[in-house]
Amino acid sequence: MRYMMMHKLNDSNPAHWTPTPEFFAKFAGYMDAVNKAGVLLAAEGLLPSSAGAATITKRNGETTVVDGPFAEAKEVVGGFGIVQVRDLAEAVEWASRFAELFDHDIEIEVRRVSEYE
Repeated sequence: MRYMMMHKLNDSNPAHWTPTPEFFAKFAGYMDAVNKAGVLLAAEGLLPSSAGAATITKRNGETTVVDGPFAEAKEVVGGFGIVQVRDLAEAVEWASRFAELFDHDIEIEVRRVSEYE
């Protein structure tokens, strides 16, 4: 089963978007572990919405585009990882280990990737 783990960061807090050397050291250890376990399929960090972002909404047949930064959005997806694991419990375990890397509040959403046969 594949699961996507999306972590959310405060879009208006520059400190959340500028990782420290200490964070990178912890992150390297996490990446080593997830790679050695053979479960990581993909992972990327995202830039804050001020670096270039848009939200496209379609309602009642009308499409609207709103450019970032998004003043109304406090938290936005800051990055993602996709893991291939046995079940949700294992995906939650990896996401929880990732959450421990942060020195500030963090929310990580874990969702199963749709797989059609």
